[in-house]
Amino acid sequence: QANRVLYVSGEESVRQLKLRAQRLGVASGNLLVLSETGLEDVLQSVSDEEPDILIVDSIQTLYNGALESPPGSVGQVKDCTLALMQLAKGRDITVFVIGHVNKEGSIAGPKVLEHMVDCVLYFEGDRQSYRILRAAKNRYGATNEIGVFEMDDTGLREVPNPSQALLEGRITDEPGTCVTCVMEGARPVLAEVQALLTPTAFGNPRRSTNGFDYNRAMLLMAVLEKRGGDRKSTRLNS
Repeated sequence: QANRVLYVSGEESVRQLKLRAQRLGVASGNLLVLSETGLEDVLQSVSDEEPDILIVDSIQTLYNGALESPPGSVGQVKDCTLALMQLAKGRDITVFVIGHVNKEGSIAGPKVLEHMVDCVLYFEGDRQSYRILRAAKNRYGATNEIGVFEMDDTGLREVPNPSQALLEGRITDEPGTCVTCVMEGARPVLAEVQALLTPTAFGNPRRSTNGFDYNRAMLLMAVLEKRGGDRKSTRLNS
């Protein structure tokens, strides 16, 4: 028997959600939609419909009318999340709380949420076709595990072999490139590493990295210079 899902949207109207569902081909009698931002109305809808899964999108739009602070503030986020947590444990339902972050990840809501919820999943990669679902916190399972998905016109599609997808179009005889194995939790992923070196006109070379930790790159350079006898990198601008 399929689970009943109640999707609460504080950012889009019911009509907007219907248009998107039609475009993605989503049609189910067990999917209920509610466009509401009041916490009391959401709790009442859960009591009336008795869903198995509750999705709140997003926690920054939900507010408790008993508080004077605006939606999205630390007080509102903590109070609404606590109410949803008590709802989940009291009614034995699964609650997904969606929170948005800025570039620094320092918005009050999500950082407060991380200490209150049982599992934290990061959905990354908005500017490319591939999306990565990463488990940053999990009280009942492993962390640092990832799932790779691809966005197409019908929604998200699982990528069963991320290594093949990442290495598509790679030129094998191109200098300055190599393939390395990166461990994401218990999942090995093959990825390409590229390096570019040019002569420097300054006394000290400038080194930069993209997609790789800078301090770790400097550690590898130090090992190569000390143990590998390769000191040419000190005269290059990478």
